[in-house]
Amino acid sequence: LYIVQARPETVQARRDVHILEEFKIKHKGEVLIHGQAVGSKIGIGTLRVIKDVSGLATFKAGEILATEMTDPDWEPIMKLASGIVTNAGGRTCHAAIVARELGIPAIVGTKNATELLKTGTLATVSCAEGDVGFVYKGKATYSVIRHDLRKLPKTRTKIMMNLASPEKAFMDSFIPNAGVGLAREEFIINTFIQIHPLALVNYSSITDARVKAKIDALTLDYQDKAQFFVDKLALGVGRIAAAFYPKDVIVRMSDFKTNEYANLIGGAAYEPQEDNPMIGWRGASRYYDEKYVAGFSLECRAMKKAREVMGLTNIKLMVPFCRTVEEGKSVLAVMSRHGLKRGVKNLEVYVMAEIPSNVLLAKEFAKIFDGFSIGSNDLTQLVLGVDRDSELVAHIYDENNAAVKKMISDLIKTAKAAGRKVGICGQAPSDYPEFAAWLSQEGIDSMSLTPDSVVSVIERVAKAERKK
Repeated sequence: LYIVQARPETVQARRDVHILEEFKIKHKGEVLIHGQAVGSKIGIGTLRVIKDVSGLATFKAGEILATEMTDPDWEPIMKLASGIVTNAGGRTCHAAIVARELGIPAIVGTKNATELLKTGTLATVSCAEGDVGFVYKGKATYSVIRHDLRKLPKTRTKIMMNLASPEKAFMDSFIPNAGVGLAREEFIINTFIQIHPLALVNYSSITDARVKAKIDALTLDYQDKAQFFVDKLALGVGRIAAAFYPKDVIVRMSDFKTNEYANLIGGAAYEPQEDNPMIGWRGASRYYDEKYVAGFSLECRAMKKAREVMGLTNIKLMVPFCRTVEEGKSVLAVMSRHGLKRGVKNLEVYVMAEIPSNVLLAKEFAKIFDGFSIGSNDLTQLVLGVDRDSELVAHIYDENNAAVKKMISDLIKTAKAAGRKVGICGQAPSDYPEFAAWLSQEGIDSMSLTPDSVVSVIERVAKAERKK
């Protein structure tokens, strides 16, 4: 073990680790700029744009610092800031690291904050709205709820988390949880890989010089371009699984739609134009299709590496948008050929229950999968026949609709009768606490929620379980 860096301790040792602060923004002004959120707090102050160290002396305590990038020379004024905004950097840059240590909200990677933001403007820095942070004009109103984790009740229902970002996994793991019920691959592919898997598999056949140049820039150290995909995906998933080890981390295999795959570097050459990608060539239907199976094989190799080379056997896998039992069998056969055989080395494979056929034929699906995870977002739109991306019918889209709840209730009963696990990873229990209470009363095994809603849902579920 080597110490490779030593730096002054900031505020972490004085922080009460038993208290979780939850920031909720209420009223906000015009969005001035956005970038990657660091932390989950909100800060208000007057903007101070400083383009280089010569301007450090102008900074006043309580102001919001906006600059290109910071380094250790900036730390004395960073400690005085109510918020930090940078043009460059990611969640592991100097500004992000120091902001976390100081407990100050920061937004990094905005590209042009120093041009768009003006010194003297009253503004609000909000990192309380997920992965994206916003700078709002004026003074926003917000509330802070302080949860004492020592007083948090225990629940029969497992409360898990939905995660996408490996960079936030270790921080989120400190929130009370029973593991990760949905780890999405899409964020890792979009952010850290950026390249269509088939463009890497068929790298030598690419004739578009611009596409090839972009791939070369990202895969500089790789002779085998496909291995780049495998390594990056394994690393991203591995960071999430390591943060929560030995708790279960259920990784959903990629569920991009064709238009989303086409946006990846080199993707346009491999993706068809579909009128309705939401119900088109997505999920399970791609995995065994000869037009895409070579791309899916890279995902399988990555999951095998994370489980067997990294030793993260808490990783479970999940197949999305599986329309038929026969399709499920085809996907499992492809996974098995690539070393991911259900039941071998304790590998469990789940299926998303997000299509009416998954519910109607749940007894048959239960014979080939280890459990179900209800995707209430897609299930709602397909039960009600509503395009969830259409504003015209948005008022009809409702997870609390009796037809949707009957589907969910029926699935829970069938899964239980078959001895299979059943959980939910859709948005509904995060958005509607009463929906979470209803699920608990129905006897669901687990709920997977956005990290910011975990504590409040635990309290609501515990109350519902006491009434049951």
